Amino acid sequence: MVEAAADKQAGDIVLLDVRGVCSFADYFVICSGDSERQISAIYDEVGHRLKHEGILPHHHEGTIDSGWLLLDFGDIIVHIFAPFEREYYQLDELWSQATPVVRIQ
Repeated sequence: MVEAAADKQAGDIVLLDVRGVCSFADYFVICSGDSERQISAIYDEVGHRLKHEGILPHHHEGTIDSGWLLLDFGDIIVHIFAPFEREYYQLDELWSQATPVVRIQ
């Protein structure tokens, strides 16, 4: 998921191990896209790569024009934000007790 986002030039990609602080997921991937087109490309690439591996999301939320998309794969949840929404929701800070596994800026 991190590689798929990076391949579409997602910004500030963070993989957090939330097992010790979250009851509904093991990992969060949080990243940013600079435009609606890039956010859509990141979303599509993550979904495509996992589908190729036989893994489908259990749930998805958000719309491209809202500045936030979510793919819920059960143990891993992927958040794709526009810069303003990422700053507003500050998931990195909200889950600051989680263990950072990867950060690509």
